[in-house]
Amino acid sequence: MNKKSMLTVAGLGLAQLMISQLANAQKQDSLQLKDVVISATKNDQKQSQTGKVVTIISREVLERSNGKSLPDLLSEQAGIIISGGNSSQGKDKSIFIRGALGGYALVLIDGIVQNDPASVSGTFDLRLFSIDQIDHIEILKGGQSTIYGSDAVAGVINIITKKGGPKGNTIYGVASGGSFETYKGTIGLNGEVEGFSYNINYTHLKTDGISEAATPVGSSAIFDKDGFKTDGLNANFGIKLDKNFSVNPFLRYFYGNYKIDEGAFTDGLPTNNSILKQFSAGFNAEYKLNTGKITLNYSHESNSNDVNSSYQGYPSQFLNFGKINVIDLFYNQKLGSKLDLLVGIDNRKMKLVTDTKNPTTNIFAAYGSLFLHDLSVFNLEVGGRYNKHDQYGENYTYSVTPSINIIKEIKLFGTVSTAFKIPTLNMLFGQYGANLGLKPEKSQNYEAGVNFNIDDELFTLRLAGFKRDLTDAIVYTTGYINQASQKYKGFEVEPAIKFSVFNVNGYYAYVEGNTGTLNYLIRRPKHTFGINAGAQATDNLYVSANFHYFGKRFDTNFSSYSDEVLPSYNLLNAYVEYALAKKRVKLFFDAKNILNKKYSEIIGYNTPGFNFNTGVTFNIH
Repeated sequence: MNKKSMLTVAGLGLAQLMISQLANAQKQDSLQLKDVVISATKNDQKQSQTGKVVTIISREVLERSNGKSLPDLLSEQAGIIISGGNSSQGKDKSIFIRGALGGYALVLIDGIVQNDPASVSGTFDLRLFSIDQIDHIEILKGGQSTIYGSDAVAGVINIITKKGGPKGNTIYGVASGGSFETYKGTIGLNGEVEGFSYNINYTHLKTDGISEAATPVGSSAIFDKDGFKTDGLNANFGIKLDKNFSVNPFLRYFYGNYKIDEGAFTDGLPTNNSILKQFSAGFNAEYKLNTGKITLNYSHESNSNDVNSSYQGYPSQFLNFGKINVIDLFYNQKLGSKLDLLVGIDNRKMKLVTDTKNPTTNIFAAYGSLFLHDLSVFNLEVGGRYNKHDQYGENYTYSVTPSINIIKEIKLFGTVSTAFKIPTLNMLFGQYGANLGLKPEKSQNYEAGVNFNIDDELFTLRLAGFKRDLTDAIVYTTGYINQASQKYKGFEVEPAIKFSVFNVNGYYAYVEGNTGTLNYLIRRPKHTFGINAGAQATDNLYVSANFHYFGKRFDTNFSSYSDEVLPSYNLLNAYVEYALAKKRVKLFFDAKNILNKKYSEIIGYNTPGFNFNTGVTFNIH
């Protein structure tokens, strides 16, 4: 049998296997997306009851992403760009949602604010969390400061960790290896016994990596590889004291040792490295009343970044260390069958530890929202927030989000809101350009769109447009100052279709902006496009592929310090998963190839090109 005949027979066989699954696939009951409860609104709403633009990365998607990192997964979502996401794995990452810089996207873990007071922007480092420790992810786009306060200007990413498990004890894990001598292992234990549940997991990742810096054009120098190793522990416990009262403590620890280079086109010494450490602990407590619920969240978090570097042969060391304590107390009350009330207070105390001084700031807030839902075809959310900061004083935010279900299949939605970001400790007290007179950055946000849901989500389509005007933006000139204004606008198109064993979803996103002195955005392309196609070929075999296009954008040439246009590039991924007996053991293969990416010679970010990851997941009960 020749090669062409073999391919034909194999293709017909695969098609027959897929078709044979049609009857079973149509009979299976599944939780519809519109019925998924969104915890990030602090009101446990169904997606069908809110006018917010929400994206859910489900547990199923995460289980089929074992070869990816958290930045990889987020960058596949409409309107989200991860700066540095497709360069060296060890390079620091920034989240750009709808054109906004990294400091305007707030990361939550289990609904609790994450912040690094030691960093310039105060943002959570995406490298600190493995997807093996995540159950699912909720993404709320647009201004969310009414509920979550500072930094929630362009959106909120709520990472829900794995918790509990079946009765008894279960051991689960992932073991994988891939390109650049990359090895990863996760081991976890979970279970539930008489009102006590737990989920404890540990992840170790090591890679030789590639050089973080690119070799200058025309140079024959060979730069050494900049690998890293990380260790992460995540532990969640659930204690049900009675039928109404539960306490859920947590503990997390992360350690990462990253080799770094001296500059965009300059190799570093073998001793150059950055050591990241994060520790956080706290609890969530809930007390259920007849028609209400009281929730208390507490978190202590400490972050440090110990950088050992050299410039022109002179070694130096920089240690950035910060702490934050978060208390969030809120109350939910049902006022009948169609009206819910949320009221709460939160307090965040941040501390920056330096060699010479240990400055602190504190921000207290009180907030409230009313949720009117399922009133004929109408839903409405209205909320406000009062903030008091110990440096700049007071400010306020509000949010109004109506939605109308014209018919079962069509929903119109919109939001008018304000949001803000407080000056970070480095901006107020740091060694370079500190300014105690800084005001908070403020934004006025507008959003509108339509959602189509045909035949119980066999076909869905979401169209959303947005506009964001930012005032008092903080920039660095000879020091930190509040700049006049920045303006952003754009839209997103997100279709999805399910047919038999196939599912296809995609997006197109457009964004443009004016940052006051520039009429373009740095590192944020105007046009991005993505499509993902998957098929449950048999009960045991799942295959998928996704393609992403990133358009032309500007970035800074680190040799001339001028902005240059970078060419567009494409990213192609393929994933195969095969489940063994009883589906408790699964083999997977994930491959990624960056196509037409040529910017390393301009800005000095090296890129891996083709790489792969293959391994096994297991679950033993």
